[in-house]
Amino acid sequence: MNTGSGDSRGGVNLPALRGYNEALLLDLLRGAGPAGLGRADLAARTRLTPQAVSKITARLGADGLIAEAGRAASTGGKPSTLLRLVPGVRHAVGVHLDRDELRAVRVDLAGRVVAESGGPLDFGAGPEAAVDAVVRAVARLGDPSGLPLLGVGVAAPGPLDHRAGAMGRVTGFPSWKGFPLRGVLEGLLGLPVLLDKDTNAGAAAAAGAWLRAAWPDADADGAGVGVGVGAARAAGPGVRVGVGADVEADADAYGSGSRTCVYLHVGTGLGAGLWLGGGVYRGARSAAGEFGHQVLLLDGPPCRCGARGCVEVLCLGAVARGDLSEAARILGEGAANLVALLDVDRVLLGGRVVAAAPEVFVAGVGAVLAARALDPARPVVALAGAGVAEGAAELALAPLFGRPG
Repeated sequence: MNTGSGDSRGGVNLPALRGYNEALLLDLLRGAGPAGLGRADLAARTRLTPQAVSKITARLGADGLIAEAGRAASTGGKPSTLLRLVPGVRHAVGVHLDRDELRAVRVDLAGRVVAESGGPLDFGAGPEAAVDAVVRAVARLGDPSGLPLLGVGVAAPGPLDHRAGAMGRVTGFPSWKGFPLRGVLEGLLGLPVLLDKDTNAGAAAAAGAWLRAAWPDADADGAGVGVGVGAARAAGPGVRVGVGADVEADADAYGSGSRTCVYLHVGTGLGAGLWLGGGVYRGARSAAGEFGHQVLLLDGPPCRCGARGCVEVLCLGAVARGDLSEAARILGEGAANLVALLDVDRVLLGGRVVAAAPEVFVAGVGAVLAARALDPARPVVALAGAGVAEGAAELALAPLFGRPG
């Protein structure tokens, strides 16, 4: 995310860009947390005129999206009024469609989980059954205030076409090829729907965890049950996730957009999400991140993709044998290839297999990266700060803050 003191996006003083400028101010206030920012700060950071900022904040206040957060410390004159985002005024839903289960969360404008739901799912039963499960999950998580949701983000196994909102040839599930999942759900839900790969949603959640850390577990609005609920639950006791995994300390660097990371997801499959240049990198055909199907062992065991010796078949084979240390080593070898190609700042791990033994995977991947590093400034290896469903919700929120979904 590209918010806070490092945000370099400028506003434009043109009436036609009213919506853009509103989103820009909301994004800054979101990054500032409950402490808020003054109008002068907002004008300086956006390069909008003070008059434009006053008009925009008046509209946002009338819509209930922002409120006063107190007064700034006096520097000799009249103390300025601070403004903050009101997180609980609107919500979005994120859905993770996995091969054997569905998890959905409702989040507030700060990205904090306020409700969640989940259950088994047979992805192989076909699109119609999955669509019905998503509709029921969204209905269960509807905003109790009666306000319509801002949107729904759906994360599903790839490959898929993010731009067209259609599923691709998901390995092992041919009935999904070409299914227009986004359009079907929009017709049934009457809401904007964003469709992306589960790994891309994981990257969005992982790279944006620092932003949610700016908001406490509950604020004056009474909204929010804490950041990274799903990740903390999955990781287990004694494991540092989210802000504890050096996310908070690196907030300014993430905010500048200069930080890059790769999110590696190990579950029923294995894939990667790439956070490059301040956003998810999907590639020209939404095909970036097919990490699991890089070949590590020529003439190795056959993979379900049709190749042999892929990272996925080797890693998941080790998991099936109960050899998690070997699975972590194999994952680390694939990660080292990716780090060498992209020169990323951090490698973040998630998915149910990692959640079952987080220390093993963080240590194992870290050891391989250390052994293969050509530069002493090697990337940080840590657990992701949130789950895939949270990332899908984050992508659904993105348009409100002027971010690409």
